Amino acid sequence: MSFSSLGLSPALVNAALERAYLEPSVIQAEAIPAILAGRDVLASAPTGSGKTAAFCLPLLDLLRKRPPAVVRPATRQVHTLILVPTRELAAQVGETLETLTRHLTPSIKLAVIFGGVSINPQMLHLRGGADIVIATPGRLLDLLAQNALQLADVRCLVLDEADRLLELGFAEELTRVLTTLPASRQNLFFSATIPLLVAALANKLLNDPLRINLEDGIKQSQQSPQRPDSDDVDGSGDRNTNAANGTSTGNVPDITQRAISVDAQQRTQLLRHLIESEKWPRVLVFVATKYAAELVAAKLRRARINAEPFHGELSQGKRTQVLMDFKASRVKVVIATDVAARGIDISNLPVVVNYDLPRSSDDYTHRIGRTGRAGESGMAISFVCADSANEAHFRLIEQRHQKKIVREVIGGFESDGSITAATELISDSNGGIKGRRPSKKDKLRALASKEQEEG
Repeated sequence: MSFSSLGLSPALVNAALERAYLEPSVIQAEAIPAILAGRDVLASAPTGSGKTAAFCLPLLDLLRKRPPAVVRPATRQVHTLILVPTRELAAQVGETLETLTRHLTPSIKLAVIFGGVSINPQMLHLRGGADIVIATPGRLLDLLAQNALQLADVRCLVLDEADRLLELGFAEELTRVLTTLPASRQNLFFSATIPLLVAALANKLLNDPLRINLEDGIKQSQQSPQRPDSDDVDGSGDRNTNAANGTSTGNVPDITQRAISVDAQQRTQLLRHLIESEKWPRVLVFVATKYAAELVAAKLRRARINAEPFHGELSQGKRTQVLMDFKASRVKVVIATDVAARGIDISNLPVVVNYDLPRSSDDYTHRIGRTGRAGESGMAISFVCADSANEAHFRLIEQRHQKKIVREVIGGFESDGSITAATELISDSNGGIKGRRPSKKDKLRALASKEQEEG
């Protein structure tokens, strides 16, 4: 199959070839014809499967085919709005669009706007409007409040990483943005997962959408999202009774998943041992907090391993520099909070490590999706600490992914089980999902209480 067979114009086919898109991925083959036909789309597919190009290519083609008066909107008007949850994802989508539009005529004006940098240059750039705006919700609302742009003429709304946009802290901002948009428009929702909140919003906003579910490389359905009921597997609108599904090869990320049992206090030493013994050229390590990112990076630097922290409290300039150095292999290890789990596209990243387990199974999906991208192979390693709460938490992640991962023990890092009894006192059936893991203070209190009882 070729891009031209999907209905794209020769100019966009050539633009795809310049990006080294030789043939459509599964998500692109499914989504592009529907978007060109003006349909709403609700699509889920693994990270690295080509979702960005799946909506960028047809949207650019639609813009080029419109009359000149529509291609370049009036002052402060916007034709296409792409909402993303993070600065890094905004920059990535902007870079993809910039490359695709480099040789297009008539020219298409892009605007990438996000917080953490001065708003004034963004306001100047928006003078005269923009054909496509890629934005994080918070900065977009700031610009709307200053009348730097208007959204009354938006003809297409794209939610990229829609699940993250509906998480706590984004949902209210997204609702405020939606109230400024015209009722008649094309809506495209793309994400790696479609949880209940996204399905509910899709039911409300999408008009007879094409639904594409390629989360496991299998096309589950092409019907409109159904309201959750007893037939749903996970409340996302996917039914387990669709027997006519087609299967697709080449869309499942090639990621080897490993789980290593280790005491919490040995994780940094184990990480250092794996970096040196397995000779990883680069590794992305996920931790739970900014403090942990700084601390682990500092310990690795003391061991003469070039490591940098990456978290939301760094300046945008520092974050950009860390990513540039990481991509250029000037930095070997990046220790990141979940701000990096979405929107970072690093080619040939061989391994990611969950130093701290993610708070939810969806976050696990996005973390490990940083490796094994675009047909490459990768490895995802999770440190499962030797306590009942941590183990229960990882078992729940396994259950929700319908995958059992054998626990490994690395020689020299065997668990002594010293904290198991204390943590059993405060474990719960939820396994710590969504922030319910016991804190260090909880563990110390439980241990002190146990010692007092035994004394």
